[in-house]
Amino acid sequence: MSGAALAPAAAPSVAMRAARASQDGAPVRTLPQIVLARALTEPERLAQRVKRKGIWRCYSWADMLEQVRSIALGAAALGLARGDTAIVIGENEPEHFWSIFAVQSLGAKSVSVYPDATADELHYLCQDSQATFIFAQDQEQVDKALVVAGRIAGLRGIAYWDESGMWSYRHELLCAFEQLVERGRRYHEADPGRFGREVEAGGPDDLALLTYTSGTTSKPKGVLITHRWLIDNATRLCSTLPLEAGMEYLSYTPLAWLTEQLLGVTLGLTLPLVVNFPEGPDQVLPNLRELAPHLVLFGPRQWESIAASIEARMLHAGRLPRALYRWGVRVGHAVRIARLEGRTAPTAARLLLPLAELLVLHAVRDQFGFLRSSIAVSGGTAMAPDVFRLFHALGVPLRNLYGCSEFGLIAGHRGTRYDLETVGPLLNVDPAFGAPLEARIDDNGELLLRGGSGFLGYWNKPEKTAALDRDGWFASGDAVRLTEHGEIVFLDRVEHLVKLASGHLYPPQFIETRLRFSPFIKDVMVLGDATRPWVGALVNIDMGVASRWAEERRIAFSTFTDLSQRPEIRALVRDEIARINALLPEGSRVVRFANFPKELDADEGELTRTRKLRREFLAQRYRALIDGLYAGDAQVDCAIAVTYQDGRQGTLHAVVAINEVVRTGAP
Repeated sequence: MSGAALAPAAAPSVAMRAARASQDGAPVRTLPQIVLARALTEPERLAQRVKRKGIWRCYSWADMLEQVRSIALGAAALGLARGDTAIVIGENEPEHFWSIFAVQSLGAKSVSVYPDATADELHYLCQDSQATFIFAQDQEQVDKALVVAGRIAGLRGIAYWDESGMWSYRHELLCAFEQLVERGRRYHEADPGRFGREVEAGGPDDLALLTYTSGTTSKPKGVLITHRWLIDNATRLCSTLPLEAGMEYLSYTPLAWLTEQLLGVTLGLTLPLVVNFPEGPDQVLPNLRELAPHLVLFGPRQWESIAASIEARMLHAGRLPRALYRWGVRVGHAVRIARLEGRTAPTAARLLLPLAELLVLHAVRDQFGFLRSSIAVSGGTAMAPDVFRLFHALGVPLRNLYGCSEFGLIAGHRGTRYDLETVGPLLNVDPAFGAPLEARIDDNGELLLRGGSGFLGYWNKPEKTAALDRDGWFASGDAVRLTEHGEIVFLDRVEHLVKLASGHLYPPQFIETRLRFSPFIKDVMVLGDATRPWVGALVNIDMGVASRWAEERRIAFSTFTDLSQRPEIRALVRDEIARINALLPEGSRVVRFANFPKELDADEGELTRTRKLRREFLAQRYRALIDGLYAGDAQVDCAIAVTYQDGRQGTLHAVVAINEVVRTGAP
């Protein structure tokens, strides 16, 4: 096979060996077996904490085992059996974790679903995974589950853990958690050995869960994930992150995202962590500030949102506080980025850093809950290096983790010095889980991988599984390049690398991640293909930041559509694009752009649940706007079908202005 090759990762680190030792000499076990072992060896140790009605409630390992056992036996009494599939839909709460462990205790597999999934999306996942049981958080999720129950056969139960508003619900499949747990306790009293036998019957190569791909180009596919695969990848985390047992962690990122299954669920058991849960989705940042956890994981969009929030607050501040903040960030940047890059920081900046910490940086970290964050991780798609530099300047040691749902964790920043333009070198694999990671770059720039637990396949899709095999190598679908130090620079998906009519090849996502660093830009879709002569863009402004900016300048507006088309906002976006254009090769620069007349919405099918763009859908929906952009029109009349929150259908009519950024090469 042709193409450049990456050296395999190094031998297992001390941290990896410590992680294995924490499993009491049994490096490969199932997750429920680890729960059982921890409850027997350290029953009173704190395992989880959740905030409810303003009070933090704590659960020890013994408490957690009792809940998992009761839920498992209660579900077994309703018919959940080994080999089955159970759906869990809801926010990150202890019951969501307990349900996962309970399902796996019985030898079944779980599928965690985004809480904002529609009934149709839930129906697809239930049907594709052949689910026989649903664990639902509350009335909203039960309503969706009951819709599904009316469409498919084979469901044996729907258990829900939040009974608010459920007093009038009557359905033969419905069962409150209180009833389920009580049923399980009676089952345990009648047969005290049943749960232990079920747990011990499990093996590391049993399916633990199915994690579904985002479905940006086709229907989501269920990736086969075993207990061995999970523990392998959790152990890889120990090779790159300075983890210690007992670290505090706030579980916020959805459990439908595999990274949370690795960190909050698996590493929470194997290290272990103290896993905390916020009082609700709208309380994440207040609870983050209250806890100040040692370990913080967000996706790139969340980190970008926090960065934008910091910048937006500075827009509200007076001149003196704003100037003081800018000064403090400059000092932090001068010292910490120099250290990160292995350079000697300027003497003046080093002397001023304690003062900057006292006056600015410590307070900013405190406001956002990062005071004790010795480990801050961005996992998922690429993120602009400027975002990393801002957090490092503030004293938050943000680093990248790179991987994919199919193969697992691939690369990550390690140590105290790393290149922010890269996603780091290959991660280490403990020999207990297979050969070291190896990678090759194919002739088309695609990253090929092998080693570790590897790719196990898609659920009931052998042809899709076979399509990713390249003579024993897993085809990642990612276009990358290598630095001289062997670190990986993620460019884009291979399928998203685009060649213009001029023959120039450019990476849209590489441009988009840098544009999204602007606090005024929430999403951006870069345009241009073999039929187009240059690069264009459609921009989704950040309503919260842009509206505050407009209000401060007494710029009148009524709706999102009105604000997005205001000349002042368009000029603001043009300046942001021009700044990024200066960093790009001439052929990759954005020539013309337009602002979306409505906010992009996952419920409209414009975004995936992880806020990735559904490009083909957007290209079709906004075809008239795109054609006008390239035809040289000054404005375009758009008619866009929309669905309101109450389910009504309608049409949004808007006149969208076209804006020039680069005159050379424009029509």
